[in-house]
Amino acid sequence: MMVLDAVGRGFAQGWWMFFDTMWALVLGFALSGAVQAFVSRAEMQCSLGDHRPRTLTKSSFFGVISSSCSYAASALAKTLFARGADFTAAMVFMVASTNLVIELGIVLWLLLGWQFALAEFVGGAIMIVLLGLVVPRVIPSGWIDDARERLNRDSGHVDAHDHHGEQDAVSAVLPWRQRIRSRAGWSEASGFTISDLTMIRKEIVAGFAIAGFAAALVPTWLWRSIFLTGHGFWSNLENAVLGPFLAIISFVCSIGNVPLAAALWKGGISFGGVISFVFADLITLPLLLIYRKYYGTRLTLRLLGVFWAVMSAGGLATQYLFELAHIIPANQLRVSAATHFGANYTTVLNGIALIAFAVICWSYRCGLRGAGDDSRYAKDVMCGMQVEKAHAPATTTHDGRSLYFCSDHCQHRFMTSLETLAAEDGGRLREQSPVREQTGVDPVCGMAVRLHANTIRSSHEGTEYVFCSTGCRERFASDRLRTLT
Repeated sequence: MMVLDAVGRGFAQGWWMFFDTMWALVLGFALSGAVQAFVSRAEMQCSLGDHRPRTLTKSSFFGVISSSCSYAASALAKTLFARGADFTAAMVFMVASTNLVIELGIVLWLLLGWQFALAEFVGGAIMIVLLGLVVPRVIPSGWIDDARERLNRDSGHVDAHDHHGEQDAVSAVLPWRQRIRSRAGWSEASGFTISDLTMIRKEIVAGFAIAGFAAALVPTWLWRSIFLTGHGFWSNLENAVLGPFLAIISFVCSIGNVPLAAALWKGGISFGGVISFVFADLITLPLLLIYRKYYGTRLTLRLLGVFWAVMSAGGLATQYLFELAHIIPANQLRVSAATHFGANYTTVLNGIALIAFAVICWSYRCGLRGAGDDSRYAKDVMCGMQVEKAHAPATTTHDGRSLYFCSDHCQHRFMTSLETLAAEDGGRLREQSPVREQTGVDPVCGMAVRLHANTIRSSHEGTEYVFCSTGCRERFASDRLRTLT
C-alpha cells in the first residue's frame, strides 16, 4: 500500500503541474506556429553570414520565432551552417530557439514565478553575448571549415535537390502581410503548432512525470546532500556547474525540463543553478551524440565545454544580478492541488485553451487540405512535424517517393526501422519495391518518375534530369534561362 500511495502522489503532483501550465502550452505553441508560418527561412539563411553583433541579434530573433524542440533546433542550425551561415551565428540561433521562446517563459512563470521567466531572457541574453565572444576564439576556424565540408559531403546528393526546391518555394511564397490575411497562412500555422506539439510530446510527458515523482517522493535531505549550501560564492558556483550536469544525464530536453527544474528548486538548488539547468537542454546525451555525427568528435567535445561554461556563467551572473535587485523568490514550488478545480482563472483558461486547441486541430486536419500549399510542406513520417521541403534538414527517397524529416535524428530512426523490418521478414520489403532503383524525381514538381525508354529527359551542366511531362521540362528550361540572364 505504501508503494501504491507513493506512486499515486508522484503522478498526482505531475498532473497538477501539467494542469497549471496546460493553457500556457497551448498559447505558446500557437504563437510559435503562427510566427513560423509567416517568417521565411530563406531570409534566415541569407542573414547569418558572420558573427558581428548585428548578425547575432538577427540570429537570436530568428531563434526566438522558431520551433522550441531541441532536436529540430539543432538540425536547423546544422542546415543553416552547411549552407553558408557563420558557425557562431548558427549556435546562437540554436540557443535562442530553445531558451528564449515564449512558451518556456510562460511555463517558468506559472511553475516557479515571474522572476524565473524574467531570468530566462536576462540569462539568455548574457549567454548569447558570451557565445559571441567565446566561440570564435575557442573553436579553430580550420575545425569549422572541416565540419562544413563534412556536412556538405555527407549530404551532397540532398543539396542539389534542395536547391531546385528552394527556388520554386521562395518564388511561390507571398509577402507575410498577404499570408497573414489568408486562410492558407493560418492553416500552415496550425500545422506548425500541431507538429511541434507532436514532436516533443514525449519530452513534455516525461518532464512532468519525472518532476512529479522527484517533488513528491525525494526527501529534502537527499537534495541537500547533492547541492552545496552555506558557503556563499562557492555554493552558488557549485550549483551553477552542477545544473548542466544534471541536464546531461536527465535525457529530458525542450520544455520538458522546466517541471524538473521546479522539482530541483524545491529540493534546494540555487537560483543560478535552476537557470543553468534550464539552459542546458541543448547538451543532453542524445543531442551530444547528434552533434558528434554533425561536426565530429573533437569539435563536439570543445562545443560541450563551451556550452557548459557559458550556461553555468549565465546562470551565476543572473543570480547575482537578481540578488542586487532583491527579486530572488522564496525557495518553494508553486503547485497546490487544493486550488486547482473550481471557478478559478486556471480552470477557466484551460477550458478556453481546449476550445482553441480543438479549432487548431480542425484547421490542421481540414483547412490545410483545402487552403494550404501542399507543394511547400511535408510531414515527417516519424515524429509528425510539418517540414518546409526547401529547408528540410534531412531527406531520403523510398519507393520512388521523397520523404522529408525535421532532423537527422528522425531520418536515422526511419532508416533503422527499414533495416529492422527487412531483417525480420527476410527482405520482403525489398521484394515489394522492385522499381525503387528505376525511378527518378522531377526537379520541378517533385513527382516520382519511372525510368523507361520514353521518359522525358533533359541535361544541364552535365547532369541529366527526368520530368513527368513536357510542361515541367519547359518550365525547368525557362528557369535556367532566367537564372543565366
